[in-house]
Amino acid sequence: MSDIVSKMVELANGATAWTPCMIGSEMIGSGTNIGALSHIGKKVKIGNDCRIQGSVYIADGCMIGDNVFIGPNATLTNDRYPPSGGVWSPVVVEDGVVIGANSTIVAGVTLHEGCIIGAGTVVTTDIPNNQVWAGNPAQFLMHRDEYESKRERNE
Repeated sequence: MSDIVSKMVELANGATAWTPCMIGSEMIGSGTNIGALSHIGKKVKIGNDCRIQGSVYIADGCMIGDNVFIGPNATLTNDRYPPSGGVWSPVVVEDGVVIGANSTIVAGVTLHEGCIIGAGTVVTTDIPNNQVWAGNPAQFLMHRDEYESKRERNE
């Protein structure tokens, strides 16, 4: 059995995190919650009321909007052609985006407002507003309103 004990800690601005985790930025918005074993890099900006699940990796300089959900084990990178020696291309995630578990968002990508990324997806290109994409590489599936309708019906 592990000796690691997870506990919630209060961060600045009313955010919370579950230990153990690595948080290299103080730019985390009010009401945001970060799961255990997550890595939040330096100069990462996270908006208000986000849910970052356990074991998420967010590379240095990435920007996360408000009301974003990032599922467990998701990875947001910043190095398009590693090792780049510090020439970063951070990911930008706009407001209301949902990123499914085990997804990888490649450096330089923008996930536009309200888009949804399915579990296990590899995103290599910008994703338009309110669209649902999944697969490897990511492919368009449907618009968000259709997704929400299916979700309400539990299809």
